Amino acid sequence: MQSYYIAPEVLVRSYNEKCDIWSLGVILYILLVGEPPYAGADDFKVMENIAKGGPVKFRSNLWKKVSQPAKNLVLKLLNRDIDKRP
Repeated sequence: MQSYYIAPEVLVRSYNEKCDIWSLGVILYILLVGEPPYAGADDFKVMENIAKGGPVKFRSNLWKKVSQPAKNLVLKLLNRDIDKRP
């Protein structure tokens, strides 16, 4: 689903180039564990989860094999505060 990559600020139509950093974070997240950070049964539910979701969590057991520096990078890229994204 294409909606996996939408940054929260895009959903409220107030965004800049930092939304692309979010999308990179989603791609990295998926590459590391094979699942998106915010999922749903359809695009609407995915966007709803992105909009109301909190900070990214590493709940899946798959994250146990991922290095701490990789996790830190994911957290930086998927920071909801656009001013704190790289």
